[in-house]
Amino acid sequence: MTRRLLLLLTVTCAVGVGTIYFPQAITPLVASGLDTSESSAALAVTFTQIGYSIGIFLIVPLGDRIPNRRLLTTLLGLTGVELLAAGCAPTLPVLLAASVAVGTTTVAAQVVSPMAAGLVPVDRRGAVMGTLLSGATGGMLLARTFSGTLGEYLGWRAPYLAAGVLTLVLAAVLTRALPDITAVAPAVKPSYGSLLVEPLRLLRDEPELRRSGFYQAMVFGGFCAVWTCLPLLLTGPEYGFGAQTVGLIALVGAATMVCTPFAGRVVDRRGADPVNLAGLLGALASAAVLAAGGGGGAAGLAVLVAGTLLLDVSMQSGMIANKTRVYELRADARSRLNTAYMTFGYLGGSIGSWLGLRAHALAGWPGVCTLLALLSTLALTRHLVEARRRPATTCLSGRATADPSRPNSRPNSGAGASASPPRSERSMAIDSDP
Repeated sequence: MTRRLLLLLTVTCAVGVGTIYFPQAITPLVASGLDTSESSAALAVTFTQIGYSIGIFLIVPLGDRIPNRRLLTTLLGLTGVELLAAGCAPTLPVLLAASVAVGTTTVAAQVVSPMAAGLVPVDRRGAVMGTLLSGATGGMLLARTFSGTLGEYLGWRAPYLAAGVLTLVLAAVLTRALPDITAVAPAVKPSYGSLLVEPLRLLRDEPELRRSGFYQAMVFGGFCAVWTCLPLLLTGPEYGFGAQTVGLIALVGAATMVCTPFAGRVVDRRGADPVNLAGLLGALASAAVLAAGGGGGAAGLAVLVAGTLLLDVSMQSGMIANKTRVYELRADARSRLNTAYMTFGYLGGSIGSWLGLRAHALAGWPGVCTLLALLSTLALTRHLVEARRRPATTCLSGRATADPSRPNSRPNSGAGASASPPRSERSMAIDSDP
């Protein structure tokens, strides 16, 4: 993979992921503009994530069948049109319907990730995943800042309209710059029906996939609960800030753009499990830090910034470990593996957003932090149980060993270990025709 191609794919991840997150910073503006409550306006965030889960399940598997340039440009084009429709929504129900549509098609990052995993050797996979994730993180953070600032001056519709134009421009650039890449040769392309069923089979057959998906669902659920409710805290009586401040606070998480490539290199050297453990402990610790920032004032704001930064780094580092582990299971089915894994994660995120709003309604900001702590504890408990079940050397290094509970199993994959060759470790086919 050339540096130019990696840069282009990183930008694609940034735009795709940013589309999901920028509504978080303008929830109060949407509520004011559409004359509804902030809790109701926050449903735009939840509905986008629900749509994203649908897109991961129905669209991402096509990355194993359709040339990726065609798939990516089509998805980005649809997303651009849908964002423009959302920006013109006259009522909240129309905005929510458009949000589901946007979430369903803005899965570009999840098409790019398995494609890139097949273009690099196994000992560089963690580093490349870290680079792509740093782009996605940058998109997520800059999108919040961009939407909060733009929305403060031009209203809540402006971020949607600007994002729509940007996405359409990127689709045009990819049409000229990206080669058509398919995961399997045309003669062995699976049917769409089998693509949809296969992630369920993979979840049944691959315990490492289930484990990684559970970690992501729990931590990302807590992450989404925090970021869905944080604007309500910051614009409420404790702080009294505007939407622009919410976006600026989100920008401090830019440090994760530096941390995620480092985490990827650690995964390449030591395996996925140590990075998972550090990420889960960090997420749990962030709940306590965030709870201490609910009282308002300059000190409280500083604590909130530290807590959100710790949570961001923990969640993103864990995702690198999880994805690296998952992509080594089957080279010919990485898009389907990614579908199963990310469906787990974003369903967790959607449920986490909803639970966060309920927790905030019942117990305020302390309730949201308690929810984060509970979800992180569930994932950490699962990880520690796995550490006791598996040989000590495996759990410390995260490298592959045979699973004694599955007599004919392949080795469990961690970073730094080459998975047993799948049914075909064929080269990626590149078709230069449009």
